[in-house]
Amino acid sequence: MYNFYAFLDRMKYIKRWSLMRSSREENVMEHSQQVAVIAHALALIDTKMCGNAPDISKTVLFALYHECSEVMTGDLPTPIKYFNREITGAYKRLEERAGEELLSMLPPELSDSLSPFVLADTESYEYKLVKAADKLAAYVKCLEETKSGNSEFRRAQEGIERELHEKNMPCVEYFMEKFIPAFFLSLDEMEDFH
Repeated sequence: MYNFYAFLDRMKYIKRWSLMRSSREENVMEHSQQVAVIAHALALIDTKMCGNAPDISKTVLFALYHECSEVMTGDLPTPIKYFNREITGAYKRLEERAGEELLSMLPPELSDSLSPFVLADTESYEYKLVKAADKLAAYVKCLEETKSGNSEFRRAQEGIERELHEKNMPCVEYFMEKFIPAFFLSLDEMEDFH
């Protein structure tokens, strides 16, 4: 018996944004799906609009598994995770160890195939796209919360928007310009524009 997929299924129980009051809770499983969709979009934009050649499948798989270690570590709030280099380094090592432990819950033939995605090459261009998608997903969460009147997310929204622009990635700028404005619309307004 192998526990890998049963453990991953528990990602739905891990809450994000634990230090902030949310009008709607978000879990790690839904976040991972959103990041995978946005990472796919960025990789397509980067290929079709920017003339680059990221490995699109690799980008999406990195995104799909980018938070799987949190099923063992939990979601450490950003202010704590990045408090100083020592904590950040220790947490990265803990995440890697959790990823290795998860991989040990697979038959070796599958572990070998999933290892490159669970223990992603964080220096690769594809992973850079995933990190941008992760920020965009956080930005969308902030927009959702502030749009519903929750001022708790206002400063986070401003900071994340600044970080996104500082990435100097044309595919991110394209996504911000062409897709983010729709997140400000109501359902009726979106239907008017299709």
